[in-house]
Amino acid sequence: MLKEELNIISQAILNEVEGYEFYKMAASQAGNKESQEAFMTLANEELKHVEYLEVLFNKIKSEDDDVKLAFEMDPPSPDIYNWKKLDKSQTSLAMSVFGIGIQMEKDSIEFYENAKAKTQFEEAKKLYELLIKWERVHLEQFTEQYDIYREDWWADQGFAPF
Repeated sequence: MLKEELNIISQAILNEVEGYEFYKMAASQAGNKESQEAFMTLANEELKHVEYLEVLFNKIKSEDDDVKLAFEMDPPSPDIYNWKKLDKSQTSLAMSVFGIGIQMEKDSIEFYENAKAKTQFEEAKKLYELLIKWERVHLEQFTEQYDIYREDWWADQGFAPF
């Protein structure tokens, strides 16, 4: 009955795990402790999403009679990050990470929008809308940060358009 929703949640879990691994890799390449901590904060945010989705998956899979309640679980809110921790000497790395992060968030939004359009369950639509909002918070944060680093990078390289 809910096979499609379970498939969607399985793919969402994989997407979040990939995000976790990506940010963990960025942390390992960061040049200082503050930058490492900032990237690990991103990685841990992805893990929170994985944990939420795994619990949701297991509830839906095991509770056919109470599917409505499973979809009504509230995902934890995304954290607002303190980006001042990133070292300015890591501008190129930060731009790469945020640029890829922006694309991953856009892909996640599109994924959840498609899932929302395909599902027949009103509860699932509400869940996907919540997940879309979560990804949009990250997208806005990453875009804002990318723009800041881009300006810094342009200035450092003498490419500033001003």
